[in-house]
Amino acid sequence: MHRTEVVVTGLGAITPLGGDVASTWDALLAGESGIRGVVLRGHEDAGLPDTVAGTMAIDPAESLPPAQARRLDRSQQAALAAAAEAWADAGAPEVEPDRLASAIGTGIGGVRTLLQEDDVLEASGTRRVSPRTVPMLMPNAAAALISIEYGARAGVHTPVSACSSGAEAIALGAGLIRAGEADVVIVGGTEAAITPITVAGFAQAKALSRHTVEPASASRPFAADRSGFVLSEGAAVMVLESAEHAGARGARVHAVLAGAGIAADAHHITAPAPDGSGQISAMRKALAQAGLTPGQISHINAHATGTPVGDVAEAHAIGEVFGRATVTAPKAALGHLFGAAGAIEALIAVLSVEHGVIPPTRNLTAVGVDPDIDLDVVAERRDAPQKAVLSNSFGFGGQNVSLVVTGARRHASPTASTTP
Repeated sequence: MHRTEVVVTGLGAITPLGGDVASTWDALLAGESGIRGVVLRGHEDAGLPDTVAGTMAIDPAESLPPAQARRLDRSQQAALAAAAEAWADAGAPEVEPDRLASAIGTGIGGVRTLLQEDDVLEASGTRRVSPRTVPMLMPNAAAALISIEYGARAGVHTPVSACSSGAEAIALGAGLIRAGEADVVIVGGTEAAITPITVAGFAQAKALSRHTVEPASASRPFAADRSGFVLSEGAAVMVLESAEHAGARGARVHAVLAGAGIAADAHHITAPAPDGSGQISAMRKALAQAGLTPGQISHINAHATGTPVGDVAEAHAIGEVFGRATVTAPKAALGHLFGAAGAIEALIAVLSVEHGVIPPTRNLTAVGVDPDIDLDVVAERRDAPQKAVLSNSFGFGGQNVSLVVTGARRHASPTASTTP
């Protein structure tokens, strides 16, 4: 029995580090930060804390026709911008509409539109509310808009699984290809939820970083003095194809999406399972689907948000599967893109494999790694072949997704499968 190989042929992103993939990657490798100073003002009476956040490096509306941009929520604008870059990077593949699908995850969707239009309703009444409110706020709009833009009729999917949404969309897209339901799937995640209510909610849950004096040092995954995460926004999109389809058209292949594992904690709505069972299961499932052993993973792209409890829990789960593994934590530079986090970090894993480098983890030099975390956390970039990278995304609700990316094989002919 053969197994269809899924390859990555297109990459697109708009993040706090850059307005596209190249600028994001270059800034990450250089150890730069996308975290900026106070971004929400005018809410002092409500007691909103000083807020640092990872706002997008460029306004996504600038990449769209003005009339179209006005009809979209910021999260939808970002998704379309990233998708356009990914589609162009893939060479705008010719594919039958019924063999093309989209899967774009989001944790919250169009919350900015919801809040803005609610303010309009309260201030000016029903007649002033935009008739476009519902399509601008609904979580599935980004995936649907991409489907419309590229004529994808094989299905439109929107995983909404908190911080693992983007990674789950990638796993879902790969599954569609392996099941023979699509040849090409546009996958990824998007989020633009830096608003007073989301910040207040996370602040009340004591989940946000308290290191706000120097924004660039606020996000400190694995650091001994970490105090919480930094909320960010952006989008990342990849084009996945069957190896047969990519080979037949002579496409450049960035990497292979070799495995995906999905598991649930069934424990608590926000806290990870104390024994790490869900996270361990997701990682082992991803390895099994990829046909790899733990020792064949070059490094792990950790979920690592910078919370005191979450980082230790993930470190212990990684230790259970891999022992003392080498890890990197991109959220130190990017902040936490919530529903888009898994997508941008999977994209970073693809680039790590393609270019043979482990990106650095910022903000470890002053205090070092938490002594309770027995991992080799990469503080300075390392240039070395990365044959296989595992990327973790763990979300509220106990939703765990792990993805395995490996180097692109040499497709001398359009072969569709490998033997597991």
